[in-house]
Amino acid sequence: MAPRNDLGGRSQRLVVLSGRGAAPGVGRVWLVGAGPGDPELLTMKALKVLQTADVVVHDGLVSDEILDLAPASARRISVAKRKSRHSYSQDEINRMLAAFALEGLNVVRLKGGDPFIFGRGGEELEACREAGVDCQIIPGVTAALAAAASAGAPLTHRDSAQAVTFVTGHAKAGAEPDLDWDSLARANQTVVIYMGLSMAAPIAARLMAAGRAGATPALIVENASRADERRIVTTLSGLAEAAASLGGPALLIVGEAMALARAGEEPAGNGRAQVETLIRGARA
Repeated sequence: MAPRNDLGGRSQRLVVLSGRGAAPGVGRVWLVGAGPGDPELLTMKALKVLQTADVVVHDGLVSDEILDLAPASARRISVAKRKSRHSYSQDEINRMLAAFALEGLNVVRLKGGDPFIFGRGGEELEACREAGVDCQIIPGVTAALAAAASAGAPLTHRDSAQAVTFVTGHAKAGAEPDLDWDSLARANQTVVIYMGLSMAAPIAARLMAAGRAGATPALIVENASRADERRIVTTLSGLAEAAASLGGPALLIVGEAMALARAGEEPAGNGRAQVETLIRGARA
């Protein structure tokens, strides 16, 4: 395993890198989706860019197996966000990315899932553009896709789910999200709630008050695609009670197609050995 070179604590409020003699202004920021955690779900393009990084600025949800695919020489800076506890503010992260690129460094902003699905990738892209920094985006497998796939429950289905909607379970400052509950309560659609574990009770209540049947199938997936993944198959009326037994990052998925979901099975694959084999094959 490559040695960790992590500068993630709050004590590292100012991070200075030399640029290794590169001319100012030739660096670049890559907003890279790391996927939900299983290294086998990392895209080939993401892997190639990660292996060229001078700096890796990563979320707390990015797995160690993926971080260890970066060069041993790359600086790794954790900007993990947890509920009510951030190592860096979003403004600090934005300034950090631009400053490193302007030093001539190749910066990989490694984000769990996909950068543009509740990942604040849009804010970081805007900040780079305002600073005159070239910023490229590499999409990733968002957690909803991995959660549905591992449970064997399609997000869309010709008979039972003609639409799928991704929503966030939290508004700014941790308030209840201001969503179109009447629209989300319509039958024959799938509603995926990101970051909604602690808000499961009010979300379920809102959906049922808007007319969604309490018997509507529901699925909760904690740590989707990882070795410690957990799945609970329940109903909308049972969502709050089921969510109370979990504590990790989780998705809530509500919809008729979740009747096909499987619970209690081990997720397939651990990924690290297979990824190393792929890398060796690509280099051969």
